[in-house]
Amino acid sequence: MDQPTLKVENLETGYGEVQILWGIDLEVPPGNLTTILGANGAGKTTLLRAITGILPVWKGKVTFHGEDITHLSPHHRASLGLVMIPEGRMIFPEMTVLENLEMGAFTKRARAGLKENMEYALSLFPRLKERLEQKAGTMSGGEQQMLAIARGLMADPRVLIFDEPSLGLAPKLVIEVFETIQKLKEEGVTMLLVEQNVHLSLALTDYAYVLAEGKVVMEGTGEELEESEEVKKAYLGA
Repeated sequence: MDQPTLKVENLETGYGEVQILWGIDLEVPPGNLTTILGANGAGKTTLLRAITGILPVWKGKVTFHGEDITHLSPHHRASLGLVMIPEGRMIFPEMTVLENLEMGAFTKRARAGLKENMEYALSLFPRLKERLEQKAGTMSGGEQQMLAIARGLMADPRVLIFDEPSLGLAPKLVIEVFETIQKLKEEGVTMLLVEQNVHLSLALTDYAYVLAEGKVVMEGTGEELEESEEVKKAYLGA
């Protein structure tokens, strides 16, 4: 089996003196979509913050392409290709679409491939191509989410991390977001997804982990978890 692109081993962390995560193990294989599921407060966003370096790891290890990155800064991790599209989109509303995209290519590696990455991002999102000079803050929520994803692609990711990409979007736009993730998956982009829309996530994902109270309580392929009585009861309203 291929070495996982991203690996988390026995990870523990929290805020102040409050421990949130307890012994998390997780792998993201190359070219796969891996999903983290769980109710509010389960520790999903805390885990992403530990993986991306925003939150220090108390115990355990984070490995990226075989390299121990547990104590590297968020910027250093991003320069290696660990790129997160944050919850709430976090675009720059007063900048144009083009300026937002260019801001995505902030690392040396990304700047080297700026032209190719721009062409790729705009081929995925033709609507953005029509609006390059428009201020990002004047676009709809769905278009802003597309821009956030495109900006993430501009960073030339080796792993693209999504934190709740469908949050606050109308149902039609949620479908569009998942269609985009499907497209990226077909093109072999390695992705880690945190998402509350369990049904759509499991339909797309290769492998998923279910968090509860800061621990992995279940894991398996998308199909396995969709068939699980526990998951059906807890998340799918069955």
